[in-house]
Amino acid sequence: MTIRVGLSTSSVFPESTAAAFETAAYLGYDGVEVMVGTDATSQDPEALRALSDHYEVPILAIHAPCLLITQHVWGTDPWGKLQRAQRAAERVGASTVVVHPPFRWQREYAREFVEGLGRMTSETNVRFAVENMFPWRAGPGSVAAYLPDWDVRNDDYPHTTLDLSHTAVSRTDALEMAADLGSRLTHVHLADGTDSNRDEHLVPGRGDQPVAAVLTQLVGTGFDGTVIAEIGTRKAPDRAARLTDLAETLAFARLHLGQGPHGRRPARDDGDLHDDGRAPGTRGEGSA
Repeated sequence: MTIRVGLSTSSVFPESTAAAFETAAYLGYDGVEVMVGTDATSQDPEALRALSDHYEVPILAIHAPCLLITQHVWGTDPWGKLQRAQRAAERVGASTVVVHPPFRWQREYAREFVEGLGRMTSETNVRFAVENMFPWRAGPGSVAAYLPDWDVRNDDYPHTTLDLSHTAVSRTDALEMAADLGSRLTHVHLADGTDSNRDEHLVPGRGDQPVAAVLTQLVGTGFDGTVIAEIGTRKAPDRAARLTDLAETLAFARLHLGQGPHGRRPARDDGDLHDDGRAPGTRGEGSA
């Protein structure tokens, strides 16, 4: 089974959710992961279905709004957010909902988190893949910001997400974590990072994480989940530079997953781009 390589909509920020679908189609990604955020389109399953149909790009995963900046997206009840994420995933045909462990101040939610996720998993075919996080560092010390634990190996989750920028921040051996998770590893956020205490989400190969080795290990273990490019391009000087980084990320994934460079077009081909960076035959970023 060929491992699918998708694009997180967060990877085109500050461009829109619609732009992510357009970019995924243009560069040859196998699908998208929708980061549910303040962009209204990301919150609307019908708008997402329309984008998926228009660009012929499947939605592989929904990332529930569990970041600090999305605390009020889809309400403030964390279980309500997960239920809406599940319904959205079912509506758009996504197999996975990515979720973070609760923040330490969400104590009631955290107490029921593992058991509650187990109940939800038994009621749907959607997989709730809990993502590895990291301690928050303050000077020479650190704060345990997540409950029950930032390290998803320490709790009984049937499905998990391995984020290769987060392993850099937590100073975790990514190869060891992937091996320890075994069959519970069902989703990967492809990125890179350095020992900088910052969640950098670098293009793979630009940090110090064993990203190539992790991808090769996935193939060797028969991994049947999805790899999602989740890099930060917010500081890219223009859209052409952003496309170049995203094309490089896809090529890296395909190479180390043993898939070759197929499905990729050069990001700086002036004949293939409109003046505003759009591929020919596509509509503007805000369209559905």
